[in-house]
Amino acid sequence: MRNPFFLGSLAALCAWSAWAADTNTSVPDFSGRWGRNSFDLEPLPSGPQPLTNLKRRPDGTGDFLQIVGDYNNPILKPEAAEIVKKRGEISISGNAFPDPSNQCGPYNPPYTFTMQLGFQMLQTKDAVTILYNQDDQVRHVRLNSAHPANLKPSAMGDSIGHYEGDELIVDTVGIAVTALSMTDHYGSPNSEALHVVERYRLIDWAEAAAAQEKHEKFIGLVGVGMNGVALPRAALANANAKGLQVELTVEDPNVFTTPWSARVTYRKQQAPWLEQVCADNPVEHYAGEWMALPKAEKSDF
Repeated sequence: MRNPFFLGSLAALCAWSAWAADTNTSVPDFSGRWGRNSFDLEPLPSGPQPLTNLKRRPDGTGDFLQIVGDYNNPILKPEAAEIVKKRGEISISGNAFPDPSNQCGPYNPPYTFTMQLGFQMLQTKDAVTILYNQDDQVRHVRLNSAHPANLKPSAMGDSIGHYEGDELIVDTVGIAVTALSMTDHYGSPNSEALHVVERYRLIDWAEAAAAQEKHEKFIGLVGVGMNGVALPRAALANANAKGLQVELTVEDPNVFTTPWSARVTYRKQQAPWLEQVCADNPVEHYAGEWMALPKAEKSDF
């Protein structure tokens, strides 16, 4: 059976190449599969910092099997801090609190960037489509557009983008508040005021490798060998190789005391993506767990 992701990627690449040639445009080319080997966001050198995991392994890296967000982080308002604390208590008990990943829900930004290990960007004249390898998630970004005046919130929100020099800037609003929506995998909540700005740019391979290595030493490795995540460092050690970095700015005055920013760094992936199936699971992981499954109050027939 042919891989629909491959066919879609090939068609989009041809369309982008034709558009770039016809218009003689100089927009950056973000084609290819990009990956990393660690969850979470990379903090910037200064300014308000994203949440990190209070639960550490003996080697000092984060324990991704027990997700205990730092509820003392000053970016959190008291109500949000309490939610993060309670979700951390569930995790440290040996259970998992419901999130988009373990419940097969939509990965809204910026939660997307705390969990997804690989993505592919399909660029055309009027839009950018972003494919994520975990659970085969898809985002659509309209180029040179505007947010609707009467925007109805949705799981992924409304994303518009434009190019500025060597950067792609994506602006997302209208992210719905649902039982599974959150701003990071520590369970920080969101309101409908959530506003996320992403800035994509290509960087030198050495800079990307150094940033990933630094992050891996603090957060820990989870992706090596999983679905073809980032290439081994030696495989791209040449002057022409590039990395990709996304800088995020997150603002939600109902959840956070201040806007905050972070980064995610990627390098080219080597192995092909494997098809994944993630569907609503009616079987509970543990007694009393709420699976957030839709439930009809009466039969359709």
